Amino acid sequence: MTPAVTAAVLLAAVTHASWNAIAHRVTDKLVGFTLISGGGMLIGLAAIPFAALPAGGSWPYLLISCAIHIAYYALLMRSFRLGDFGQAYPIARGTAPLVVTVLAAVFAHEVPDGWAAAGVVVSCAGLTGVALWGLRGRRPNWAAIGAALATGLTIAAYTVVDGLGVRASGSSFGYIAWLMAIQGVVIPAYALYRWRGAAVGLLRPVAGLGLVGAALSVAAYALVLWAQTRAELAPIAALRESSIIVGAAIGAVFFKERFGAPRIAAAGLLVVGIGLMLHAG
Repeated sequence: MTPAVTAAVLLAAVTHASWNAIAHRVTDKLVGFTLISGGGMLIGLAAIPFAALPAGGSWPYLLISCAIHIAYYALLMRSFRLGDFGQAYPIARGTAPLVVTVLAAVFAHEVPDGWAAAGVVVSCAGLTGVALWGLRGRRPNWAAIGAALATGLTIAAYTVVDGLGVRASGSSFGYIAWLMAIQGVVIPAYALYRWRGAAVGLLRPVAGLGLVGAALSVAAYALVLWAQTRAELAPIAALRESSIIVGAAIGAVFFKERFGAPRIAAAGLLVVGIGLMLHAG
Protein backbone atom coordinates (compact mmCIF):
# COMPACT_ATOMS: atom_id res chain seq x y z
CA MET A 1 0.00 0.00 0.00
CA THR A 2 2.19 2.82 -1.32
CA PRO A 3 1.10 6.45 -0.86
CA ALA A 4 0.01 6.61 -4.53
CA VAL A 5 -2.18 3.52 -4.18
CA THR A 6 -3.58 4.80 -0.88
CA ALA A 7 -4.44 8.18 -2.42
CA ALA A 8 -6.13 6.51 -5.42
CA VAL A 9 -8.27 4.26 -3.22
CA LEU A 10 -9.25 7.10 -0.88
CA LEU A 11 -10.28 9.20 -3.89
CA ALA A 12 -12.28 6.20 -5.11
CA ALA A 13 -13.99 6.06 -1.70
CA VAL A 14 -15.12 9.68 -2.00
CA THR A 15 -16.40 9.29 -5.55
CA HIS A 16 -18.12 6.00 -4.68
CA ALA A 17 -19.99 7.43 -1.71
CA SER A 18 -20.99 10.39 -3.88
CA TRP A 19 -22.55 8.32 -6.67
CA ASN A 20 -24.34 6.13 -4.14
CA ALA A 21 -25.79 9.25 -2.53
CA ILE A 22 -26.99 10.40 -5.96
CA ALA A 23 -28.59 6.99 -6.55
CA HIS A 24 -30.34 7.24 -3.19
CA ARG A 25 -31.42 10.82 -3.90
CA VAL A 26 -33.37 9.83 -7.04
CA THR A 27 -36.77 8.74 -5.75
CA ASP A 28 -37.44 6.12 -8.45
CA LYS A 29 -34.52 3.74 -7.96
CA LEU A 30 -34.93 2.13 -11.37
CA VAL A 31 -34.68 5.56 -12.99
CA GLY A 32 -31.54 6.39 -11.02
CA PHE A 33 -29.77 3.12 -11.71
CA THR A 34 -30.80 3.15 -15.37
CA LEU A 35 -29.06 6.48 -15.79
CA ILE A 36 -26.00 5.46 -13.78
CA SER A 37 -25.65 2.05 -15.43
CA GLY A 38 -26.51 3.34 -18.91
CA GLY A 39 -24.18 6.31 -18.51
CA GLY A 40 -21.40 3.92 -17.49
CA MET A 41 -22.11 1.87 -20.61
CA LEU A 42 -21.76 4.97 -22.81
CA ILE A 43 -18.50 5.95 -21.11
CA GLY A 44 -17.18 2.41 -21.59
CA LEU A 45 -18.14 2.37 -25.26
CA ALA A 46 -16.48 5.75 -25.79
CA ALA A 47 -13.28 4.52 -24.10
CA ILE A 48 -12.97 1.19 -25.94
CA PRO A 49 -11.41 2.62 -29.16
CA PHE A 50 -8.64 4.20 -27.07
CA ALA A 51 -7.95 1.19 -24.83
CA ALA A 52 -5.95 -1.97 -25.39
CA LEU A 53 -8.08 -5.10 -25.73
CA PRO A 54 -7.89 -7.11 -22.48
CA ALA A 55 -5.85 -10.31 -22.81
CA GLY A 56 -7.78 -13.50 -23.48
CA GLY A 57 -7.18 -14.91 -20.01
CA SER A 58 -9.07 -12.04 -18.39
CA TRP A 59 -12.35 -12.47 -20.28
CA PRO A 60 -13.84 -15.24 -18.11
CA TYR A 61 -13.28 -13.02 -15.07
CA LEU A 62 -14.73 -10.01 -16.86
CA LEU A 63 -17.92 -11.81 -17.90
CA ILE A 64 -18.42 -13.36 -14.45
CA SER A 65 -17.91 -9.91 -12.94
CA CYS A 66 -20.59 -8.47 -15.24
CA ALA A 67 -23.09 -11.03 -13.94
CA ILE A 68 -22.14 -10.30 -10.32
CA HIS A 69 -22.39 -6.54 -10.90
CA ILE A 70 -25.92 -6.91 -12.26
CA ALA A 71 -26.91 -8.80 -9.08
CA TYR A 72 -25.14 -6.08 -7.06
CA TYR A 73 -27.13 -3.29 -8.71
CA ALA A 74 -30.42 -5.15 -8.20
CA LEU A 75 -29.69 -5.76 -4.51
CA LEU A 76 -28.42 -2.22 -3.97
CA MET A 77 -31.61 -0.82 -5.50
CA ARG A 78 -33.64 -3.00 -3.17
CA SER A 79 -31.66 -2.02 -0.07
CA PHE A 80 -31.98 1.70 -0.92
CA ARG A 81 -35.71 1.24 -1.54
CA LEU A 82 -36.26 -0.48 1.80
CA GLY A 83 -33.83 1.29 4.13
CA ASP A 84 -32.30 4.68 4.94
CA PHE A 85 -29.06 5.66 3.21
CA GLY A 86 -27.25 5.86 6.57
CA GLN A 87 -28.35 2.29 7.32
CA ALA A 88 -28.14 0.49 3.98
CA TYR A 89 -24.86 1.94 2.70
CA PRO A 90 -22.67 1.15 5.76
CA ILE A 91 -23.99 -2.41 6.08
CA ALA A 92 -23.53 -3.13 2.38
CA ARG A 93 -20.00 -1.73 2.26
CA GLY A 94 -18.90 -2.90 5.70
CA THR A 95 -19.70 -6.55 4.98
CA ALA A 96 -17.17 -6.83 2.17
CA PRO A 97 -13.60 -6.37 3.52
CA LEU A 98 -13.37 -9.41 5.79
CA VAL A 99 -15.02 -11.60 3.14
CA VAL A 100 -12.53 -10.28 0.57
CA THR A 101 -9.67 -11.13 2.95
CA VAL A 102 -10.83 -14.76 3.10
CA LEU A 103 -11.53 -15.04 -0.63
CA ALA A 104 -8.22 -13.40 -1.56
CA ALA A 105 -6.36 -15.87 0.65
CA VAL A 106 -8.14 -18.82 -1.00
CA PHE A 107 -8.21 -17.76 -4.66
CA ALA A 108 -5.34 -15.26 -4.99
CA HIS A 109 -3.05 -16.83 -2.38
CA GLU A 110 -2.74 -13.45 -0.67
CA VAL A 111 -2.41 -14.02 3.06
CA PRO A 112 -1.85 -10.62 4.72
CA ASP A 113 1.14 -10.23 7.02
CA GLY A 114 0.76 -9.13 10.62
CA TRP A 115 0.57 -5.39 9.98
CA ALA A 116 -1.79 -5.67 7.02
CA ALA A 117 -4.03 -8.14 8.86
CA ALA A 118 -4.15 -5.85 11.88
CA GLY A 119 -5.00 -2.91 9.63
CA VAL A 120 -7.85 -4.82 7.99
CA VAL A 121 -9.26 -5.91 11.37
CA VAL A 122 -9.03 -2.44 12.93
CA SER A 123 -10.54 -0.82 9.84
CA CYS A 124 -13.38 -3.34 9.82
CA ALA A 125 -14.03 -2.58 13.48
CA GLY A 126 -14.45 1.07 12.57
CA LEU A 127 -16.67 0.24 9.59
CA THR A 128 -18.81 -2.06 11.74
CA GLY A 129 -19.18 0.73 14.28
CA VAL A 130 -20.58 3.01 11.60
CA ALA A 131 -22.97 0.30 10.40
CA LEU A 132 -24.24 -0.46 13.91
CA TRP A 133 -24.69 3.25 14.63
CA GLY A 134 -27.00 3.38 11.62
CA LEU A 135 -29.27 0.82 13.37
CA ARG A 136 -29.50 2.60 16.72
CA GLY A 137 -32.78 3.47 18.37
CA ARG A 138 -35.06 1.85 15.83
CA ARG A 139 -36.76 -1.43 15.16
CA PRO A 140 -34.57 -3.36 12.70
CA ASN A 141 -35.89 -3.53 9.15
CA TRP A 142 -34.79 -7.09 8.49
CA ALA A 143 -35.69 -6.99 4.80
CA ALA A 144 -33.50 -3.93 4.30
CA ILE A 145 -30.69 -5.40 6.40
CA GLY A 146 -30.85 -8.69 4.48
CA ALA A 147 -30.69 -6.88 1.14
CA ALA A 148 -27.73 -4.79 2.35
CA LEU A 149 -25.86 -7.87 3.62
CA ALA A 150 -26.46 -9.67 0.32
CA THR A 151 -25.19 -6.57 -1.47
CA GLY A 152 -22.02 -6.76 0.60
CA LEU A 153 -21.44 -10.36 -0.46
CA THR A 154 -21.71 -9.39 -4.14
CA ILE A 155 -19.22 -6.58 -3.49
CA ALA A 156 -16.76 -9.06 -2.02
CA ALA A 157 -17.29 -11.45 -4.94
CA TYR A 158 -16.73 -8.91 -7.73
CA THR A 159 -13.79 -7.36 -5.86
CA VAL A 160 -11.88 -10.64 -5.93
CA VAL A 161 -13.02 -11.62 -9.45
CA ASP A 162 -12.01 -8.24 -10.86
CA GLY A 163 -8.76 -8.23 -8.90
CA LEU A 164 -7.76 -11.45 -10.63
CA GLY A 165 -9.20 -10.36 -13.97
CA VAL A 166 -7.54 -6.97 -14.19
CA ARG A 167 -4.15 -8.50 -13.35
CA ALA A 168 -4.60 -10.98 -16.20
CA SER A 169 -5.84 -8.31 -18.64
CA GLY A 170 -2.61 -6.43 -19.30
CA SER A 171 -4.66 -3.21 -19.41
CA SER A 172 -6.66 -1.89 -16.46
CA PHE A 173 -8.07 0.83 -18.75
CA GLY A 174 -9.24 -1.71 -21.31
CA TYR A 175 -10.69 -3.96 -18.61
CA ILE A 176 -12.80 -1.21 -17.02
CA ALA A 177 -13.97 0.03 -20.44
CA TRP A 178 -15.25 -3.38 -21.51
CA LEU A 179 -16.66 -4.12 -18.06
CA MET A 180 -18.73 -0.94 -18.05
CA ALA A 181 -19.83 -1.37 -21.66
CA ILE A 182 -21.09 -4.94 -21.15
CA GLN A 183 -22.62 -4.76 -17.69
CA GLY A 184 -24.28 -1.43 -18.43
CA VAL A 185 -26.64 -2.92 -21.02
CA VAL A 186 -28.90 -5.00 -18.78
CA ILE A 187 -30.59 -2.50 -16.45
CA PRO A 188 -31.37 0.08 -19.18
CA ALA A 189 -32.69 -2.71 -21.45
CA TYR A 190 -34.97 -3.97 -18.67
CA ALA A 191 -36.12 -0.44 -17.85
CA LEU A 192 -36.91 0.42 -21.48
CA TYR A 193 -38.90 -2.81 -21.83
CA ARG A 194 -40.82 -2.07 -18.65
CA TRP A 195 -41.51 1.61 -19.40
CA ARG A 196 -41.95 1.33 -23.15
CA GLY A 197 -43.06 4.77 -24.38
CA ALA A 198 -42.72 6.51 -21.00
CA ALA A 199 -38.92 6.32 -20.75
CA VAL A 200 -38.10 9.87 -21.88
CA GLY A 201 -40.57 11.44 -19.49
CA LEU A 202 -39.24 9.45 -16.56
CA LEU A 203 -35.54 9.97 -17.29
CA ARG A 204 -35.48 13.62 -18.39
CA PRO A 205 -36.08 15.32 -14.98
CA VAL A 206 -33.04 13.69 -13.36
CA ALA A 207 -30.90 12.92 -16.42
CA GLY A 208 -28.14 15.38 -15.52
CA LEU A 209 -27.88 14.14 -11.95
CA GLY A 210 -27.88 10.51 -13.06
CA LEU A 211 -25.15 11.02 -15.64
CA VAL A 212 -22.96 12.76 -13.06
CA GLY A 213 -23.49 9.66 -10.91
CA ALA A 214 -22.44 7.48 -13.86
CA ALA A 215 -19.18 9.41 -14.33
CA LEU A 216 -18.41 9.17 -10.59
CA SER A 217 -19.19 5.44 -10.63
CA VAL A 218 -16.81 4.74 -13.51
CA ALA A 219 -14.06 6.90 -11.99
CA ALA A 220 -14.41 5.21 -8.59
CA TYR A 221 -14.08 1.68 -9.93
CA ALA A 222 -11.36 2.55 -12.44
CA LEU A 223 -9.23 3.85 -9.56
CA VAL A 224 -9.84 0.66 -7.56
CA LEU A 225 -8.96 -1.60 -10.50
CA TRP A 226 -5.76 0.32 -11.09
CA ALA A 227 -4.88 -0.06 -7.40
CA GLN A 228 -5.58 -3.80 -7.53
CA THR A 229 -2.78 -4.21 -10.06
CA ARG A 230 -0.32 -2.72 -7.58
CA ALA A 231 -1.32 -4.01 -4.12
CA GLU A 232 -3.03 -6.92 -2.42
CA LEU A 233 -6.82 -7.17 -2.55
CA ALA A 234 -7.72 -7.29 1.17
CA PRO A 235 -6.08 -3.98 2.24
CA ILE A 236 -7.53 -2.24 -0.82
CA ALA A 237 -11.01 -3.56 0.02
CA ALA A 238 -10.73 -2.34 3.61
CA LEU A 239 -9.35 1.05 2.59
CA ARG A 240 -11.94 1.45 -0.14
CA GLU A 241 -14.73 1.06 2.39
CA SER A 242 -13.66 4.29 4.05
CA SER A 243 -16.41 5.46 1.71
CA ILE A 244 -18.70 4.51 4.62
CA ILE A 245 -17.35 7.47 6.60
CA VAL A 246 -17.85 9.72 3.59
CA GLY A 247 -21.35 8.28 3.16
CA ALA A 248 -22.14 8.96 6.80
CA ALA A 249 -21.02 12.56 6.37
CA ILE A 250 -23.14 12.91 3.22
CA GLY A 251 -26.10 11.43 5.09
CA ALA A 252 -25.65 13.97 7.88
CA VAL A 253 -25.29 16.99 5.57
CA PHE A 254 -27.76 16.21 2.78
CA PHE A 255 -30.22 13.70 4.28
CA LYS A 256 -30.27 15.21 7.81
CA GLU A 257 -29.09 11.97 9.42
CA ARG A 258 -27.17 12.34 12.68
CA PHE A 259 -23.41 11.72 12.50
CA GLY A 260 -22.73 11.41 16.22
CA ALA A 261 -19.75 10.67 18.47
CA PRO A 262 -19.74 6.89 17.76
CA ARG A 263 -19.20 7.57 14.07
CA ILE A 264 -16.35 9.94 14.92
CA ALA A 265 -14.77 7.16 17.01
CA ALA A 266 -15.33 4.70 14.15
CA ALA A 267 -13.63 7.11 11.76
CA GLY A 268 -10.68 7.26 14.16
CA LEU A 269 -10.37 3.45 14.13
CA LEU A 270 -10.44 3.54 10.34
CA VAL A 271 -7.58 6.04 10.28
CA VAL A 272 -5.55 3.81 12.62
CA GLY A 273 -6.25 0.82 10.35
CA ILE A 274 -5.08 2.78 7.31
CA GLY A 275 -1.87 3.66 9.17
CA LEU A 276 -1.22 -0.02 9.92
CA MET A 277 -1.78 -1.00 6.28
CA LEU A 278 0.62 1.73 5.14
CA HIS A 279 3.19 0.42 7.64
CA ALA A 280 2.78 -3.00 6.03
CA GLY A 281 3.46 -1.46 2.62
